[in-house]
Amino acid sequence: MLSKKMQEALNEQVKIEAQSSQVYLAMASWAEIQPGIDNITAFFYRHSEEERMHMLKLIHFINERGGFAMVPALEQPTVTYPSIKHSFHELLKHEIMVSESINKLVDIALDEKDYATHNFLQWYVAEQVEEESLARTLNDKLELIGEEKSGLYLFDKDILNVTAAGGKEN
Repeated sequence: MLSKKMQEALNEQVKIEAQSSQVYLAMASWAEIQPGIDNITAFFYRHSEEERMHMLKLIHFINERGGFAMVPALEQPTVTYPSIKHSFHELLKHEIMVSESINKLVDIALDEKDYATHNFLQWYVAEQVEEESLARTLNDKLELIGEEKSGLYLFDKDILNVTAAGGKEN
């Protein structure tokens, strides 16, 4: 059985994961109207779906442990970006925020000696290591490219290979 504090914290994470899905969905929609970056667009759509699955995993866990998972109201995400580079910088910042939130959940689980929740959260801890690493790698590549259109073309061709090689599946 989840404590009230743990249930509230997990429900807050449900909101963060749902908001993450919306953020990446908005990035995908924006990217889709930019010329010539179909794979970047596909990356953002796929990332949005992954975050939705992370949210659902939390919802199921909360309910299975005798809690009540709440479907949250969400904020309007940013819908336009000055550049592709800027959108990926925002992606990294967002993933760092999610990692910090997961770490707080682990702290609560340990404080409450809730080892089942602690064990469950280890998947999220490992997932966030992958998410941050991928985001850093993509930002590093964009930094190397600078403002060159030919570099962006190659980045777009390469992005799905980079993410597949990074083991980015649920």
